[in-house]
Amino acid sequence: MRSSVIASAVVAAIVGFGGTLALIIAAAQALGATQAQTASWVTALCLAMFISTGFLSWRYKMPIITAWSTPGLALIGASTGFTMQQGVGAFIVTAIAIIITGLVKPVSGLVSKIPASIASGMLAGVLFAFLIGAARTIPVDPIFVLPLVLLFFVIRLFNPAMAVLAVLFGGILFAFLSGRVASVPDISLSTLTLIMPVFDTRAIIGIAVPLYLVTMASQNLPGFAVLRAAGYEPPTAAALQVTGLLSLLTAPFGAHTSNMAAISAAICTGPDAHPDPAQRWLTGPFYALSYLILAIFGASLVALFAVLPAPLIALVAGLALIGAFANALTIALKNETERLAAVVTFAVTASGISIAGIGAAFWALVAGLLVVAFDHAKKHI
Repeated sequence: MRSSVIASAVVAAIVGFGGTLALIIAAAQALGATQAQTASWVTALCLAMFISTGFLSWRYKMPIITAWSTPGLALIGASTGFTMQQGVGAFIVTAIAIIITGLVKPVSGLVSKIPASIASGMLAGVLFAFLIGAARTIPVDPIFVLPLVLLFFVIRLFNPAMAVLAVLFGGILFAFLSGRVASVPDISLSTLTLIMPVFDTRAIIGIAVPLYLVTMASQNLPGFAVLRAAGYEPPTAAALQVTGLLSLLTAPFGAHTSNMAAISAAICTGPDAHPDPAQRWLTGPFYALSYLILAIFGASLVALFAVLPAPLIALVAGLALIGAFANALTIALKNETERLAAVVTFAVTASGISIAGIGAAFWALVAGLLVVAFDHAKKHI
């Protein structure tokens, strides 16, 4: 046992939690969730990370690190016209789809046939709204926002993983010192709130289907790739089954999808965690323990975010997604033969249109796949 094992695990948990908590708040607000439901969402997710990472790392003796779907949060946050109950119904459907993917190998093969340019174009379109939202905070409160933007880019020169956390903690401190926060919420222990699901066709098509696709393409597949790059052979089927089952169990408490981690996993799977690859699995239990602690105080953290200035939440959410947006856009435009389809997918997603009550992400996938089909048909004429 080395101190670096504990340090890597704790840093990975803090980066994963602190860097995306603002996105959970934004997604919950989009679904009209109450503060109690939002706190339950956070608590259930943290408990899912505690169980999944702890079990998988111990069972397979490798650093199998799990997280929640950050692109999924962006997708939910960009949706309109859905209730929290409909969202829970969509989360359940997504969880079942992930379980089936882990049980039936041809299903994962079918998902992998969706062009990466199309999936990435859709993801980039979803993330684009958050980047625009962050930019729009500047004229709202420039004295507050601009120093935080500068802080982000300065810290990013030395430690990109900590840049968003620096803005978050610096912004909270700045907000209190400048009188932008009137009072500090009381510390309270978390509770879980049961939310009855509503299985709405529009929500299943508009939330569940895109959520499943972005979770598989932007979280699970890169998460497995990180493990393979570190010299491990991950148990893909078992990991999908475990994260899918936990997603199913936590969905009634407001939590969206659990999945493999990529950025957090990179912190725990490298030589900085432990020089011996056979011992790096020990980061898993400490990462899990960190999330158990976060689960206990999740309600207090949500209450704190509720009193923070709205520009800070929007700024942190946008800055947290810059890297993901750049990566998605790069992949979307990489294949020249599918570039037009990727741009169409991006444009339809970013437009935020809703047709027949179904959101833009689904129609963007349809549009992109149609363009690809037309291009392939043209080649055979």
